[in-house]
Amino acid sequence: MPAPAPLTSSRRWAERPGYQLLGNLLLRLVSPLLLLLVWELASRSGLLPARIIAAPSTIGGTLWQMLGSGELAGHLWVSLKRALSGLAIGVSLGTLLALVAGLSRRGELAIDSPMQMLRTLPFLAIVPLFILWFGVGETPKIALIALGTTFPIYLTLFSGIRSLDPKLVEAATLLGLKRWELIVHVILPGSLPAFFVGLRYAFGISWLGLVVVEQINASAGIGYLVNDARDFMRTDVIVICLLVYSVLGLGIDGLVRGLERCALAWRPTFIRN
Repeated sequence: MPAPAPLTSSRRWAERPGYQLLGNLLLRLVSPLLLLLVWELASRSGLLPARIIAAPSTIGGTLWQMLGSGELAGHLWVSLKRALSGLAIGVSLGTLLALVAGLSRRGELAIDSPMQMLRTLPFLAIVPLFILWFGVGETPKIALIALGTTFPIYLTLFSGIRSLDPKLVEAATLLGLKRWELIVHVILPGSLPAFFVGLRYAFGISWLGLVVVEQINASAGIGYLVNDARDFMRTDVIVICLLVYSVLGLGIDGLVRGLERCALAWRPTFIRN
């Protein structure tokens, strides 16, 4: 058989992992850059009026101005405090209810039916009641986010507890583990994958709920910026707020994925080759 042809320098560069990663990244950027170019040209030619959506250059200028003045950072900090406060309450409450219902048949009978009824209620329909109960301050905003984030944690963790392999529980019982040891060493670690799925859903719901709650007599926050920009037809500000929501959602999802990899490093699917 003839000997294989020697690799040229250009071919050796092309086969390096870093070169291939850079090439893939550039290919991924081609279509977004082309879209931005077409968008800018359509805006400058008048085919896409500013009242429909602002040009990318206008959006970039407004973003730079809001970052320089600190306006965007101030509103973002207010929204983060609301979302994280409600999320912390919702995750804690959902975890507690899932443990009670998942580990006890009586707990399931007492908790599951009300939770299934409450989770089907329209989010906007609860807003007037929360305003009557808690006023128009920060309390109803945080309470609505907490309510919305409770259900995904409860549903996924409850399912994770009940779908645990019975052989694991049987083996732990034969080894002489007590009830609390069984919960701590077998049931809770086995239900962690389901918990992290619910946590990712809860983060998404917290951002969706934030848009709704910041319409309740809000004077600061990303949702307030959106409503204010809508009144003055500032499509550039609306697009900036949407970008903030998407970037934060992507970043938080990546953070949860990192926590999931660390917490579930014992699973075979998380072992690298």
